[in-house]
Amino acid sequence: MTVSRAIGAYDGTLGALIHALKYEGRRSLGRPLARLMVQAGAELLESADIATPVPLHRSRALERGFNQSEILARRLGVPVLLALRRTRRTPSQTDLPAAKRHANVRGAFAMARGVTVDGKVVVLVDDVSTTGATLEACAAVLLEAGAREVRALTAARVVSRRQQ
Repeated sequence: MTVSRAIGAYDGTLGALIHALKYEGRRSLGRPLARLMVQAGAELLESADIATPVPLHRSRALERGFNQSEILARRLGVPVLLALRRTRRTPSQTDLPAAKRHANVRGAFAMARGVTVDGKVVVLVDDVSTTGATLEACAAVLLEAGAREVRALTAARVVSRRQQ
């Protein structure tokens, strides 16, 4: 990944909005969050070919009923391609100490069948970045599949976290 941007820190009002979108099913919050993401990441989106959301595992998508990252990606003004898939269900990154997050998502992503990103500038979209492990794992798959460049745009970033 060459560059990443977020609206701001995952706390206060921004944290509450993302939590409501993700865990309370308040999908309508995707619109104002995406608008803020467009402002924060304008230069990332400007020359991008596609946006692709970080995928949820099938079982988690069924439980939740939607992928919050896809809701955000579809409102960024860039063509959306569901380029990635989860190959296995992983424990929530939220529950893991920073040191275990990279291992948790290693090998958890692959290219979606029949999809190509060859030569494309891809904006990878997620709701929150804590350690960057998920974004890095997804970016590695996209770059290995031939993406020219992968940029990351998230609604929020965890700025400080107690060491565990």
